[in-house]
Amino acid sequence: MLSREEVLHIARLAHLRLEPEEVERMRQQLSSILQYMQVLREVDTSAIPPTAQVLPLENVTRPDEVTPSMPPDEALANAPDQEAGLFRVPPVLE
Repeated sequence: MLSREEVLHIARLAHLRLEPEEVERMRQQLSSILQYMQVLREVDTSAIPPTAQVLPLENVTRPDEVTPSMPPDEALANAPDQEAGLFRVPPVLE
C-alpha cells in the first residue's frame, strides 16, 4: 500500500493539486493498480516473442477505380460565375 507521502510526491511530479479527501482515494486506487501490475509480472511470458504491433498492419484505403466524371457543362450549370469552362471565384489573397 502506498503511503500518503508517496501519493503527494507522485501528485507533485504530475503537477496535480489534490484535496485531502482525494489523497486517500488516490492512495487506494494507485495501490490497487500497483498490486495488479505485480500480478502481471508473475505471468510467464517466456514463450511470447517481443513485439511492437499486436495486430497485423493492413492498408485501410480502397483501391483507386477509374469512373466517368461529371461533364463540365453539367458541373458548371449552377455556377454563379464561370469563365472558359472553369469556376470563377473572387481572389483569396490580395
